[in-house]
Amino acid sequence: MAAIADRVDPVRGWLAAAVAAVVAVAGSAVAFPQQVYSEFLWQYFWGPIDADAHDAACAVRADGVVRRLAEESACQAAAAQGAVVARPGYTFVSEVGYAITLLFMLVGVLLLIERLGVGTDRRLLYALLPFVLFGGALRVVEDANDAVPASATAAISYPGNALIISPVIYVTVFVVTLAALLVALRLAHRGTVEEYYGAFAAFGTLALVATLGYLAFLAATTEALGFYPQMLVLTLAVASAIAGGVYLAVERIEPAINTGTGFVGLAVIWAQAIDGVANVLASDWWNAIGLPFQYTAKHPVNAIIVGFTETVFPAAFVEAVGDSWPFLIVKVALAVGILWLFDDRIIEESPRYSLLLLLAVVVVGLGPGTRDMLRATFGI
Repeated sequence: MAAIADRVDPVRGWLAAAVAAVVAVAGSAVAFPQQVYSEFLWQYFWGPIDADAHDAACAVRADGVVRRLAEESACQAAAAQGAVVARPGYTFVSEVGYAITLLFMLVGVLLLIERLGVGTDRRLLYALLPFVLFGGALRVVEDANDAVPASATAAISYPGNALIISPVIYVTVFVVTLAALLVALRLAHRGTVEEYYGAFAAFGTLALVATLGYLAFLAATTEALGFYPQMLVLTLAVASAIAGGVYLAVERIEPAINTGTGFVGLAVIWAQAIDGVANVLASDWWNAIGLPFQYTAKHPVNAIIVGFTETVFPAAFVEAVGDSWPFLIVKVALAVGILWLFDDRIIEESPRYSLLLLLAVVVVGLGPGTRDMLRATFGI
């Protein structure tokens, strides 16, 4: 048995597992269309994307027909009549499903970077940061698409806009990133560039600048968008100050936590701080910093933290300080806790795996954080 296992190509094994999973899910959906497809796959996964893509309060599926409703009261009435209702955003069911899918995909990405011979140098993670920022900015393009009238030339119609809605946007950004990586590796192999890191980062920066330029164009040429640079400046400044302060505090109090990851740890804390600060500013301090409207939590975990704050702390305190600030504390504390797990031994024994996991932590913080920051910056 050991000899057989040694002959199994990990890449082929991963592909076989992926195909088997797709066949199993598709077969179950065909065999039990109502229970598996309508009440599970559609309600928790595709339905929310459909509703978000149409800027609807919900998408409703009944008798094989999908309708999009603009009012929450109509959504509740449809649910009372037995229709399957899906609302934009995430649920615990969808987040668990996406987490399982993410773990499986991380294994695939690990096998891919091993095949490409990259992923052992920390410079790769730094080169990937512009792509993470690009992903968050690209998601804001869809938000802007919802804000711009459908008749305008800037609008992106369905189903094209589904490619830049979470979680599909992660696949879109991955494809763009992989294409850029392959081109950068090719340039390095041909001797056009000395190392691929610079070219790779340049491609990501170009994509980010182009996306921000498009958003700025919409803000300048349409009334649906605004421009509130204070949100961008404050988020970056406060998050950077918090990340730098926490990193230095850890270095002074418990330097062993930073030993394994080095400055990658600073990037991890900064990514989580961006998400936390953007939430606090847009949810609690929107009026104080001059934003046109307040933003509310869409993720279940964030909503639970807000509910906990409102329950535990006095109403006067919550009114004065806000209810989202514990989210920032949780994000930063979680980042430090994750860094504590990555000691020298783990980094040295599994450099690619460690780098990939740290990148995943950066993505789940910096991606949503960039979106929240830019949405408020452009008043979407």
